[in-house]
Amino acid sequence: MKHFAIEQLQTVADVERDQPPLSRNQRIERWAELLELNPGKRLATLYQTEDLPSKKRELVRADGSPITVAFEDPILRAAGLEGDSYGDAKRFFQLTDYQLHRALCYCHFGGTVSAATAAHYVRKAVGNRRRNLIAWLWDTLAD
Repeated sequence: MKHFAIEQLQTVADVERDQPPLSRNQRIERWAELLELNPGKRLATLYQTEDLPSKKRELVRADGSPITVAFEDPILRAAGLEGDSYGDAKRFFQLTDYQLHRALCYCHFGGTVSAATAAHYVRKAVGNRRRNLIAWLWDTLAD
């Protein structure tokens, strides 16, 4: 008989455990930690998110983006992350458009961003649910 850790089994099967749900900050922190596992890895950015209407922005995704790293994690998927689109990340991690734009957009980094840099900007959202004036304006005028 072969023995496996729960985390190993979750990569090939739906394993349910009685765990309390992850808080918003725990989800964001896990995402940052996953990115930091391979800090030099180049990840795809999302092209010009600030120029898209909100309905189109929600659907934007790129293979190998920082959001893809989160979606590949069985723990975050089990916690409710449904996909690797901009909208999936915004809802699941409860981030503002401004926060996601700063961490993922092409206009800041070009075609790719290092996982370490993405982790830095993702982590800045931990505990920061206050909407400052810039974030409010960004979210209001982005549509």
